[in-house]
Amino acid sequence: MQHLLRLAAFLFLSFWTAAATAQSWVQIEAQPSEARVLERAGDYATRLDNVQAFRTGSNWHVVVLGPFDEPEAQQILRQLRAARQIPRDAFISDGRTFRSQVFGGVAATARNPNPDAPPIILEPGEETPAEARQGERSLTRDDRAQLQVALRWEGFYNSTIDASFGPGTRRAMAAWQSANGFEATGILTTLQRTALVEGYLSVLDSLALAPIIDANAGIEINLPTGLVAFDRYNAPFVNYSATTEDDVRVILISQTGDGNTLAALYDIMQTLEIVPLDGSRALRNNSFTLEGANDEIISHTFVRIAGNAIKGFALIWPAGDEKRFRLALDAMQATFRTSDAVLPDSAGQTEQNIDLLSGLEIRRADRARSGFYIDGDGAVLTTLEAVGQCGRITLDDETDAVITAQDTGLGLALLTPTTALSPLSVAKLATAQPRLQADIAIAGYSFGGVLSAPTLTYGTLADLKGLNGDTRVQRLSVTSEPSDAGGPVFAGSGAVTGMLLNRENDGRRLPDDVAFAADASVLAAFLSENGVSISAIDLGADIAPEDLTLLAADMTVLVSCWN
Repeated sequence: MQHLLRLAAFLFLSFWTAAATAQSWVQIEAQPSEARVLERAGDYATRLDNVQAFRTGSNWHVVVLGPFDEPEAQQILRQLRAARQIPRDAFISDGRTFRSQVFGGVAATARNPNPDAPPIILEPGEETPAEARQGERSLTRDDRAQLQVALRWEGFYNSTIDASFGPGTRRAMAAWQSANGFEATGILTTLQRTALVEGYLSVLDSLALAPIIDANAGIEINLPTGLVAFDRYNAPFVNYSATTEDDVRVILISQTGDGNTLAALYDIMQTLEIVPLDGSRALRNNSFTLEGANDEIISHTFVRIAGNAIKGFALIWPAGDEKRFRLALDAMQATFRTSDAVLPDSAGQTEQNIDLLSGLEIRRADRARSGFYIDGDGAVLTTLEAVGQCGRITLDDETDAVITAQDTGLGLALLTPTTALSPLSVAKLATAQPRLQADIAIAGYSFGGVLSAPTLTYGTLADLKGLNGDTRVQRLSVTSEPSDAGGPVFAGSGAVTGMLLNRENDGRRLPDDVAFAADASVLAAFLSENGVSISAIDLGADIAPEDLTLLAADMTVLVSCWN
């Protein structure tokens, strides 16, 4: 009787496989229990058509759309991903692992030739451990290695792929079984092995990893050709652009160079949008690695010295799809090879754009404002508007800083660099107010850091109080840019009489030459309250304009806010 049941199960499985492989499905997600998959399928069914759910050979349950022919399935997958109606890691499945249907309306004859007969349920755990071990003996070395790779893909195995079922592999098998609701024997049954490997292969198929040889760049590597294709050369980069809505990108790197070139490229790459700020960085004698992640992308860049050349690659992937990213990255790392050829510096037509580097977009700060040094350790005074709600604050695009004090009333912020600085000059706050209509100058990065030095803009002191009579501020007659806010206001002698404030957007349209500055006495009180020793000076005699320009350049700082 047991042999007849197994024969019936085999015939049913053969029938189902033949029926399913003629169809394509958009697999949306997998759930460990029938109750959960029914809940999720019901939710999707309120928004999408053709929602089905099946129990799989791994005893998991999947929510799918279909069935469709393959071109239609690919089109639907692209459309729904673009509309963000399904997860980004949804993929096309041929349905070979589907077993009994638990939700939806696929005709029963597509699953069972006799709709009046009770459904045949295949239990992947029906083999005894002894029978399962006997089945293992028929596996080739490649089969065993593939099981280890699939276990690593699922997150249960992190050791060497050696095709040996030692204690580590057995523990990984038991953990996979336990996570999928099976008895944790550490010996996979035939159907468990099939489900594990097919789940991995279905994702692998979506990447279409294939060897690419670029003779011009002297690089050989396996790339996810199902997601990217060659686009253009922009020396030293070879660009492979996305062919799907996943927006995956690959960049190969090839140029003549040595250790100095490597170090320079290490710094340059970190200014690009493709290398988010959050992530590990490592520069070694003959290679470097950059990892980055934000809400939109994750990326990995590897570059090394190869003879008299610099060779490498960068993989840029959408956030939220880390498992496929790691699968593609592992393949690229394992197959990366170089030859003597080097991409010529003239390769490609590089667009002339200050915001681009060899066709790649340079990262720009979310906000750029001005500030100025107020002590010998590099503390900086700026506006709170410049640095509020910032994930990262930098001084002159190089040094990280943190807010150590603030005055929300006037909008003042005290920044302390994370590494001590030695500024060439610090502000000397005026001990007296200048006379009305006296000449003043404001220093600031008027163009948000496009220029390498601050701009000095001249004007006059229009009033010793604000429009509402506030004596903490001065009214200036000077034309300024938003990025000038936070910069020092100088008297002709070089004494700092105030700090330029941000122009408030309160619905009033003031003349362009109206600006306001926090008075030096207010700045002195704020700094003293927060433990900063200040330098003070009398107004004194005017200095030469060129000397004032040098003083402003040594004291003024570009303050950048990054998110």
